[in-house]
Amino acid sequence: MLIKSIILTLVLFGAFLFLGRNIFKIIKNIRKGRDTNRLDKIPLRIKAVLKIAFAQTKLLTDPIPGLIHFFIFWGFVLFIFAVIESILMGYFEGFSLSFTGILFSAITLVQDFLGIVVLIAVIFAFYRRYIEKVPRLQGNPKGNIDAGIILLLIAFVIITMFGQNISHIAKNNFVLASNEFRPISFYLSKLIYGTDIGYSGTAFEIFWWSHIVLILGFMNYLPYSKHFHVFSSIPNVFFGKTDVKEKYALTAINFEEDEPLFGASDVTELTWKQNLDGYSCTECGRCTAACPANNTGKLLSPKKIITDIRKRLVDQIQDNILLNNYITAEELWACTTCNACVYECPVMIEHVDTIVDLRRNLVLAESQFPSELNDVFKNLEVNQNPWGFDQNERTAWAEGLEIKTYAEDPNCDLLFWVGCSGAFDTRNKKVTKAFASIMKSANIDFRILGSEEKCNGDTARRLGNEYLAQSMITDNVNTLRQYNVKKIVTTCPHCFNSISNEYPKFGADYEVVHHTQFLNELVSEGKIKLKENSIDKVVTFHDSCYLGRYNSIYNEPRDLIKAVTEKDKFIELNRNREKGFCCGAGGGRMFMEENEGERININRSKEIVDSGAGIVSLSCPFCMTMVNDGLSALNKSDVVEVKDLAEIIFENLAVN
Repeated sequence: MLIKSIILTLVLFGAFLFLGRNIFKIIKNIRKGRDTNRLDKIPLRIKAVLKIAFAQTKLLTDPIPGLIHFFIFWGFVLFIFAVIESILMGYFEGFSLSFTGILFSAITLVQDFLGIVVLIAVIFAFYRRYIEKVPRLQGNPKGNIDAGIILLLIAFVIITMFGQNISHIAKNNFVLASNEFRPISFYLSKLIYGTDIGYSGTAFEIFWWSHIVLILGFMNYLPYSKHFHVFSSIPNVFFGKTDVKEKYALTAINFEEDEPLFGASDVTELTWKQNLDGYSCTECGRCTAACPANNTGKLLSPKKIITDIRKRLVDQIQDNILLNNYITAEELWACTTCNACVYECPVMIEHVDTIVDLRRNLVLAESQFPSELNDVFKNLEVNQNPWGFDQNERTAWAEGLEIKTYAEDPNCDLLFWVGCSGAFDTRNKKVTKAFASIMKSANIDFRILGSEEKCNGDTARRLGNEYLAQSMITDNVNTLRQYNVKKIVTTCPHCFNSISNEYPKFGADYEVVHHTQFLNELVSEGKIKLKENSIDKVVTFHDSCYLGRYNSIYNEPRDLIKAVTEKDKFIELNRNREKGFCCGAGGGRMFMEENEGERININRSKEIVDSGAGIVSLSCPFCMTMVNDGLSALNKSDVVEVKDLAEIIFENLAVN
């Protein structure tokens, strides 16, 4: 026993020393990034760990693979007790955790059944990756080999655990320890050994040593594997963004610093959290499978963006930098910032933040961006809107409606933030008029800013021109402070997201509502009456990314549609709510050419046509433009009507 204990001690010491050395190197790599505070709001962070890491809620949105991972994860959590018991057996002959009483009974029973479940899960995972060949799981050959090694190690760890338990039971003449309850192991022990238990002691030693060595080998393989997320995923969830206002708001560059950092070109200019993202990626491919750019044949793969961070940190090639040597500009400019990747990620990786940081470097430090953005940036800078319309034309849509500006009469709490599309775009001006008319019919007192309103900054910001964005944001904040604004309503999800979630960082924290929420309030409070069942066509709804995934507004638009359609006339698109498909306009893509692969709006428009709906309802001016263009390109404009919810409600007011 003494020799066994000495050997075990040496093996454990060597294994943990080697593991510690490798983890220290990884931590050192992660810390190459810039500092960022991720130690605030501890209760919210703990809640996120319990919900996302332990309850596996994000993984379970895709039930079958989610359950596979759920059982493997919890199998390993509970097998920790078995590992502790096994190690202590090496020092104390016949050691058992049976002194923990009924807890030991529960642990041994769950381990027994969960061991079988984990083996089944491993087999199913093998099938999905190597036989079914699920597309999102197919990466580079090295990644596939790595996944196979991990699955085999998991399987052999479980098999040796069962071998150890089965042999131990036979070794003790089929007598279980006090409070031990292993029905499967007991049955297998009887089946395998029968009455011949003479070699059970030797078998136990073989399985015991194999189990210990496999576990230690598994642990030490992880730092070299994409499965390092076994160690890093829970910290990554803990350090993730917490509340909504923080989660989907971009971090501002402090231009008042002596040497401000204009975005990121390498891992030293990313934050340590973004570097941790690189080490936390499991390469499950959920992000890329959901990416509208990747789905339509563009080069962008959110998974590759994140794994390239890890590759850069591991390679440590002195002359290389992340931007251009690993990640190309073409990949970055394909992103619509739709947030599908962030929503899908089970370990809270922040893909969009990294993409925008890299874009910032291209724009601010290198002046490298698609040529069509030259006019966009110039128009935003000179005319405060991306098309270059005269600011004095911002109120042209309101002609004849008798709508006051704050400059004319500041005595009002409610601001209708019209937005650039709502003020200048011919099609979207109809939406603006409809919504304003509804408010007037409900006797709502509101004002607009008129020529004092500037672009909210979303387009410039997502395109990486942070300096221009902050200039517009600051001007808007200063304008808002002049008036008695308490509540803001807007028809544009991009304006809504910026003013609600990003403006507070610039000193403007207002109650902000989207017009679908506002209309819902008017209906529920009885301030407007609707014609019930007045639409007999089939109606569907396209979720705006910035209204849905960014701000979780899903029910209000649907409630409005159902209020005016005949029963069962509302249908969902196949890709809806959290899994809705982008129109292709976000992230500044509205103003860029789309030359590679299928146009994103065409892809979405095909789905709308195939749904059989006669009307597609929208809640975003960018979506309005993209869906109209998509249907027109498909020659289906006469088949599907495109209407904003404000138009639908206005047309169905009981009294116009």
